[in-house]
Amino acid sequence: MLIRQVVVTPVAFRDPPLLNAAGVHEPWALRTIVEIVTDEGLTGLGETYGDLDHLERVRTAAQALVGLDVYRHNAIHAAVAASVGADVVSDLHGLTGIATPEKTVDRVFSPFEVACLDIRGKAAGRPVVDLLGGRVRDAVPYSAYLFYKWAGHPGAPEDAFGAALDPAGLVEQARLFIDRYGFRSIKLKGGVFPPAEEIEGIRALREAFPDHPLRLDPNAAWTVGTSIEVGRALEGALEYLEDPAPGIEGMARVAAEVPMPLATNMCVVTPEHLPPAIRQGAIGVLLIDHHYWGGLVKSAHIATLCATFGIELSMHSNSHLGISLAAMTHLAAATPAITHACDTHTPWQDGQDVVVPGALRFVDGAVPVPEGPGLGVELDRDALAVMHEQYVKCGIRARDDETYMRTFEPSFSAQRPRW
Repeated sequence: MLIRQVVVTPVAFRDPPLLNAAGVHEPWALRTIVEIVTDEGLTGLGETYGDLDHLERVRTAAQALVGLDVYRHNAIHAAVAASVGADVVSDLHGLTGIATPEKTVDRVFSPFEVACLDIRGKAAGRPVVDLLGGRVRDAVPYSAYLFYKWAGHPGAPEDAFGAALDPAGLVEQARLFIDRYGFRSIKLKGGVFPPAEEIEGIRALREAFPDHPLRLDPNAAWTVGTSIEVGRALEGALEYLEDPAPGIEGMARVAAEVPMPLATNMCVVTPEHLPPAIRQGAIGVLLIDHHYWGGLVKSAHIATLCATFGIELSMHSNSHLGISLAAMTHLAAATPAITHACDTHTPWQDGQDVVVPGALRFVDGAVPVPEGPGLGVELDRDALAVMHEQYVKCGIRARDDETYMRTFEPSFSAQRPRW
């Protein structure tokens, strides 16, 4: 079954002012939607980042795939790798770790692989989860992903979520998400305020939700010493502490001194990082992300490798739409080693999406595996057109949390570690 056409569409959707170590989210989040059309009339969907440097490489790779067989996974990867060459694409926000040539290829390849798996599932009349080994769970648990945030973007009306700038605001935000979606675990994006304030935030959440596992992610905003102090202060309160300090070596020093496991989506981001991380005991949990680990198949391979060395798994999330949520759910449903609830930004979309409603839903904090062949989701053409028009008009071409924050706080610096 040959690839006849590849359509690449950049989109933008509204994003709240979510605070993090790099600054604050801009009013528009960017994504890229990939459609692969075969000579047999089947279409597969993929989703990836929307920054212009990445988008341009996705567009170039798309041209190289026409005429290839959707079943020739390795040939498609080779074509993508050849189109990317030695290029290295970095994110301005720096929240997903170091950029490498291998990681750049994996990022560009991922949406095409997902789209091909969608096609192969449709051709076989089977869901993607069955192409990855079959389901080990019928629904994938996700966590309530909390952020410190302003009430709204400056100069704009207050958004539907309101402000969360102190422990009481965090508890209110968590209650909103838990009541609406049924989440059974909680993650807080930290690295925003001095560590003592974020410790109080976690303690307030622990008191309000005593049965919900908690995790805290300051995105490497702390020194090793501060990370150890916070880890010890939160003994018994955290399921795991995510990326408190920069680098494998720094994480290893922290891991040896704190009572909870350390997790990462920053210091281990390609296979070459696993040997030193394992050797030094730097992490206990890896947050896999098929968007930059090279797709669903490679992510499943990494999961098996991690299980061999006793590293547990969760799943990382960036701002994303429903195609990504469907792909994440199929992967997690087929991966026994993913034993922690996965991250998702879906609630922050506030109903915005490019897929037809109904296939994806939260039930008691989990997303049931979509029914139907392939990914089990259908592209909403009207929504896609609206979001593409928003992309054209919004003027944002790369996510830049730091520069946007400096618009309101000129002295702000995203340099890490900060405390």
